[in-house]
Formats: sequence, structure tokens, C-alpha cells
Amino acid sequence: TWQWCGPGAPGSASRSPATATRSWAGAAERQVAKKEDLVKAFGTDDQTEICKMILSKGELQVSDKERHTQLEQMFRDIATIVADKCVNPETKRPYTVILIERAMKDIHYSVKPHKSTKQQALEVIKQLKETMQIERAHMRLRFILPAKEGKKMKEKLKPLIKVIENEDFHEQLEIVCLIDPGCFREIDELIRSETKGKGTLEVLSLKDVEEGDEKLE
Repeated sequence: TWQWCGPGAPGSASRSPATATRSWAGAAERQVAKKEDLVKAFGTDDQTEICKMILSKGELQVSDKERHTQLEQMFRDIATIVADKCVNPETKRPYTVILIERAMKDIHYSVKPHKSTKQQALEVIKQLKETMQIERAHMRLRFILPAKEGKKMKEKLKPLIKVIENEDFHEQLEIVCLIDPGCFREIDELIRSETKGKGTLEVLSLKDVEEGDEKLE
């Protein structure tokens, strides 16, 4: 059975030729506008190419719940790094992750999703120093320096050393000391360049800490 779609057909009385023409013209204008928007945004109106661009370069849109979960995980990761690197300078005992998290909340630290957790951990350490006893755990090093350069090298190294634990000067100058980990590279380069490779640097321990966790009252 074929339905009549011409003049006089049901529903066709209100749709004159003029109205139909305007409708087609409006649709064509919208299509052109859509293409212009696509070209402006993507440089092409080829929908296949646009999809490829979105898949390769676009950012994944996540829900508020997913974003909140991600930020919570980053917050804990930052606290973990801080707890691993730091101690109470008076007792040399490390803080637990839970205590660092509590301290971060006390200073109202806000996670930056587009910044690495390691960079943020260093920022957190600086901020926590204003409210609690905390600093990076020291590294323990041993220097063995040629006698000729020994005294001069000691003076240059002094500003980079926290504590000299032992010093022995016979045919060579041997020093066992504690340093801030951030100074290690500078010390290493200084010894290499000033002694022309004759001096040696040995890492005795990466972290100078006491057993047991520090309690934060």
C-alpha cells in the first residue's frame, strides 16, 4: 500500500512550497556554519581526521568522582615521598605517611594535578618547616683527597657539609661527613674538577636515620 505524499496528503496542507524552500535554506546555512566551526577549530572539516586528532591529542574527560580519586592518590603519593626523604632533625627519626598527611592538611596544601609529585613533595617540605620540626635526611659520605689539594678542598667543601663526623690527615685527607642530599651533585663535581680525578667520593648511606617512627603530638 502506497501512502499519498503529494498536495492534499495528511499533514501537507500547512507546508507550502515557500516554507519548504526556507527550511532547506536554513539547513544549508547551518551546515556551512558547522563546517566553518570545524575548520576553525581543527583546520579541516573531515570528520574522520578530526576524530583521529581528538584520539591522539585530546584530553580524556573524567568525572568529578574520578578526578577526586586521582587528587587523593596524588596527595598520598606526595606524603609518601616526604615521609621517605625526611626526619625530625632533633631525633633523626622518620615521620609516618599518616602524620605527614595530617600535617599537609593542617597547612591546607592543595594538590596541583599537572605538576609532578616529586616537585610538589619538595614544596611541601619547605612549607612544613614553618610549622614542624622536619628536614631532609642527611647523606653520609667519605671523601679521600690528595694531600696537596686537601686543605684547600676542605675550605671549599665546608659550606656544603652539615656535620664532619671524622677527619684523618696523613698521606691523604679522609673525611666522613653528613650532607644535605641536594648538595651531592655539587660536591661530586667540585671534587672531580679540583682534584682532576685523583680524589674519591663514597656514599656510605643515603639516609642517616634512627630506628623507629617519630610521633607527632
